Amino acid sequence: MWPLVLLLAGLVAGEAGIPPHEDVARVARFVVHGCDWGALATLSAQDPPMRGQPFANVFSVSDGPSGSRGSGVPYMYLTPLEVSVRDLQMNANASLTMSLAQTPYCKKQGYDPQNPLCAHVIFSGIVEKVQNGTEADFAKAALFSRHPEMESWPRGHNWFFAKLNITSIWVLDYFGGIKTVTPQEYFNAVP
Repeated sequence: MWPLVLLLAGLVAGEAGIPPHEDVARVARFVVHGCDWGALATLSAQDPPMRGQPFANVFSVSDGPSGSRGSGVPYMYLTPLEVSVRDLQMNANASLTMSLAQTPYCKKQGYDPQNPLCAHVIFSGIVEKVQNGTEADFAKAALFSRHPEMESWPRGHNWFFAKLNITSIWVLDYFGGIKTVTPQEYFNAVP
């Protein structure tokens, strides 16, 4: 009876339940779809002493509207005025980390954000501008449905949709160390 109560409580809270830790690609997809923001790390192009140093910044992200399966692609809404975007113009390589610590999941379980059971994913890849068309429409729907304030951000800031073109994936969701997932495994996983 008790496990059923926990499952129902998770469903009411919008958490269908994290996949088993052995199903690493599905865990990664679960984390990405459940999170609304991530920390993007770039190599700083700013004036010394920061030039060439790691620089992390928080960005709102979405892989698809809530209630959808999600695409797995982390989309962002960026402006050239943003410091990290200036870094990306010099070197588009970046890493993005997202953690269930930002959702109710870890707090309800009593997990500290650093506890491996409070799953997080680290991606590396290239940040690319999304070209106009179907993908741009999807990115807009994905981001604006989760972050409606974005629609009213100043037009003069030349906002654009971008995505992380994922090349490597690491998942920490259990004890015993970090696990790797290929992009193919990740995108083929059914969330």
